[in-house]
Amino acid sequence: MNILPVSVQLRCNNGKLNILDEQLKAFRPISLLEMDRVKLMNRIDTKFIVGYHQLPEILAKASSAYRILEVDGLRVSPYSSIYFDTTDVQMYTMHHNGKLNRYKIRMRLYIQSGATYLEIKRKNNKGRTSKKRISISRDHFESLNLDEIERVFIRNKTPYELENLKPQLQNAFHRITLVDHNETERVTLDIGLNFRKIGVDAFISMDKIVIVEIKQDGAVSSSFRKMLDEASVQPKSISKYCLGMMLTNPGIKYNRFKEKIRLINKIAI
Repeated sequence: MNILPVSVQLRCNNGKLNILDEQLKAFRPISLLEMDRVKLMNRIDTKFIVGYHQLPEILAKASSAYRILEVDGLRVSPYSSIYFDTTDVQMYTMHHNGKLNRYKIRMRLYIQSGATYLEIKRKNNKGRTSKKRISISRDHFESLNLDEIERVFIRNKTPYELENLKPQLQNAFHRITLVDHNETERVTLDIGLNFRKIGVDAFISMDKIVIVEIKQDGAVSSSFRKMLDEASVQPKSISKYCLGMMLTNPGIKYNRFKEKIRLINKIAI
């Protein structure tokens, strides 16, 4: 079973991206090499949902306090991820039920560079998120087949065995990454979100919302958080995996996510 070609993974309207050109040019750039100083592989994440129509104003205000990741001259990077879960979607259910000490297992393709990783995210009972990853071949991403090295990685870092997991969901999106001048936080803005259930050709688009994530080592003052507060945007935990699973699996349990769905419907105007 193969994933869809990269050419149809990304349905983000290029015209929409062009609208952001003026705001994105106002930022000073930061390189991938410099970004290594701000990896934040063990961190506190704070998420927000905003409307795409709010993005130009948000970026205009942020340009004086943040630098923007630039790779090969581009400031908006395309990504695609494939998530694994058990047949009875145990990882999704644990997130839905608010359980901590929970995991996400995914392959992530950085489409622009071709770099591909198998990543394991764990949220512990103190609310901190840690991420472990190993490099894998792009062939593994596209064939959905992992080998013994990845099998051992999953076994050693999670309570799961690869044999009991299957690829459930693919997403595709573009990401803007900002870093504050003190290099104490990263802010990611995921736009042009699209999801498909593995085995189904069609993507479902959620391109009217933006998922914002502030990533910090601890309780550090955040200019971006202050800007969102001033715009009356409150934190709202949201998982791209859970959102995609709800959109692509009509019968899945989602009663604890109903408030978030209402908020998304309100924002996506």
